Amino acid sequence: MTTVTTNTAVACPGCLAGPVDPIDAPSKDARILLSLPTIHCQACIAKVERALNSYSGVTSARVNLTLKRAMIEAAPEVETGTLIDLLADEGFEAHELDTGALSETTTRTAGRDVLMRLAVAGFASMNVMLLSVAVWSGAEDATRDLFHWISAAIALPAISFSAQPFFLNAWHALRVGRLNMDVPISLAIVLALVTSLWETWLSGHHAYFDAALTLTFFLLAGRWLDARARSAARSAAEELTALEVPRALRWSENGPVEVAVSELQVGDRVLVRPGARAPVDGEVVDGQSEVDRTLLTGETLPERRCPGDMISAGEVNLTGPLTLRATAVGQDTSLQRMAALVSIAESGRSRYTSLADRAAKLYAPGVHILSALAFIGWLIWSGDMRVSLNIAAAVLIITCPCALGLAVPAVTTAASGRLFGQGLLIKSATALERLAEVDTVVFDKTGTLTTGKPQLTNWDDLQSQQKAVAYALALGSQHPLSLAIVEMARAQGCEQVQLSDTSEIPGFGVEASFGSEKVRMGRPDWIGVVSDGGEICTALQVGGAAPILLTFTDTARLGADRLLTALKDQGFDVVLLSGDRTAAVEAFADALGIDEWHASMLPQEKAEFVAELGDQGRRVLMVGDGLNDTAALASAHVSISPAQALDAARAASDMVLLGQTLSPIADAVAVARQATRRIRENFKIATLYNVIAVPLAVAGMATPLIAALAMSTSSISVSLNSLRIGGRR
Repeated sequence: MTTVTTNTAVACPGCLAGPVDPIDAPSKDARILLSLPTIHCQACIAKVERALNSYSGVTSARVNLTLKRAMIEAAPEVETGTLIDLLADEGFEAHELDTGALSETTTRTAGRDVLMRLAVAGFASMNVMLLSVAVWSGAEDATRDLFHWISAAIALPAISFSAQPFFLNAWHALRVGRLNMDVPISLAIVLALVTSLWETWLSGHHAYFDAALTLTFFLLAGRWLDARARSAARSAAEELTALEVPRALRWSENGPVEVAVSELQVGDRVLVRPGARAPVDGEVVDGQSEVDRTLLTGETLPERRCPGDMISAGEVNLTGPLTLRATAVGQDTSLQRMAALVSIAESGRSRYTSLADRAAKLYAPGVHILSALAFIGWLIWSGDMRVSLNIAAAVLIITCPCALGLAVPAVTTAASGRLFGQGLLIKSATALERLAEVDTVVFDKTGTLTTGKPQLTNWDDLQSQQKAVAYALALGSQHPLSLAIVEMARAQGCEQVQLSDTSEIPGFGVEASFGSEKVRMGRPDWIGVVSDGGEICTALQVGGAAPILLTFTDTARLGADRLLTALKDQGFDVVLLSGDRTAAVEAFADALGIDEWHASMLPQEKAEFVAELGDQGRRVLMVGDGLNDTAALASAHVSISPAQALDAARAASDMVLLGQTLSPIADAVAVARQATRRIRENFKIATLYNVIAVPLAVAGMATPLIAALAMSTSSISVSLNSLRIGGRR
């Protein structure tokens, strides 16, 4: 669900551009860390930093576009809420994050490390290949030996640096007594170098320095493509934990005192000011207000809270100050329990075995056995250790999984590029494989299938004076319906009347004096109007005139109807889950033709529903945007969230919708199925290559030239087949 703010998100010309800021880990030395979910580009960064740095008491403010966070050094007297309000005035939504709950993001650093090793391997392989061409062209004796020694001088340090990821992964696997794809890769590289050095020392005709470097280059290319696919992924549980309010106002003998949330204990009395987020689960002991539960439950309208009512951590107090008696703190709050649910769900999804991993389980031992048999067979046949070792090295090099290393990342990159062009960002390396298996699609309502912002439906029925009074009263409130009235009035250029003695009655509405008359706007039962309870509405009364109901609706998101029609035509089961009221959910489901729907669902109930579908053998695609959807997003087989979603929801998702329309989701399923077919075709190409190449290697006919040509041919074939996914619409 989208958080309601007083300003709309800033639109700027550079918002379509990609990230241009340097990638920094969040600074744990920053006194204040803010999440900025609505920033999009360099212009947004400049505006946020200019606003923060111009505020008195702020020493420095830096914005990271990739993480969408502002890191602020400020004097102790600078309050976080003041900075959030300052950014809201500039048109940016902001949430405070707990700096101690965030760990450094290293995925980007790992991607740059692989790219650097790839560049070294590519440069070295080009130089060694030039020397090899001279040998293949007929260089003999001393000249050939010199070229081999120069090749060795280039290859040894280059491979020692570039192939480290394969060596380290192979060593870690062997230490625990298992095999992975890096074991045959590392063995092939090492054996190629050892054999080549031995041949060079003995003035042999053939050396495999070029093949070893080419092999390293192609495999690093696959690793880099895979790193690109993973670079956007972050832990949703980490984001949820960071959303917990780091400080709170605890009542003492001298009034409210700001303390760290970690110091709060059950029974403490905590003050929650209007606009603040509840730091604990607690019972209201003083005050009355309305709270926004959208992020936690999906409920469209705020709910009234009076003494004796309960509030959960993470809910936003809207209208009046509340004093809570803490009933759950720390790890026992509802927000922390939700984070635990997400963490458990994420660990379950990580057990998914990709096509590449399944291929590696069969491929790695098969290559080792084949190479060992070739060595033993030639040793028995010829009795020559040198010849036998050369044959074994040739088998390992020519069967080494260049094509398999490129099969998945090449397809993933091509498919990701196509979907990105249509407004869908792929974050997870296995998301496409899982999306291709989906048979059921589960949607959240508010903020996902709908815009999440109430819109007036009968504004034109009001008289000019009623519009002007409603506009003036709405300006004095932060209620979501008041914000909708202000937006409509400004859009139509409505005039504003002058009111006096304006006051907001927490939990009820706003009243003021208009000349000699009293004017009020708020809850229908407060003003004396009866509503049917099935629609979103507020009441307006001007003086002694009869009250009038202002009705609102949460409109469907662009492309929602076309998406649902396309999914049904493709045979998918569609389910609607919402924390909203039954009447609102039923009306919306009927309007869009959704047969199965469930209302008033808590976050844990959503996650349990999705998990239960999974236990029944269903493959669920979950589409949601709010804090209350995060556990369900992590529980699903694959998940999607809009770009406007909360950071924690986006982090839990495998894909992110970049635009306002939902249309790309239907095409994403078709692309995913096509991508899976391409991956399987790539495996078939790699298998066919091995069927042809292995007999040549075992027969002793695989010279370094043949090995290099065979590897390059198979890798290029796989890459070209992968590119086919981006060519058709």
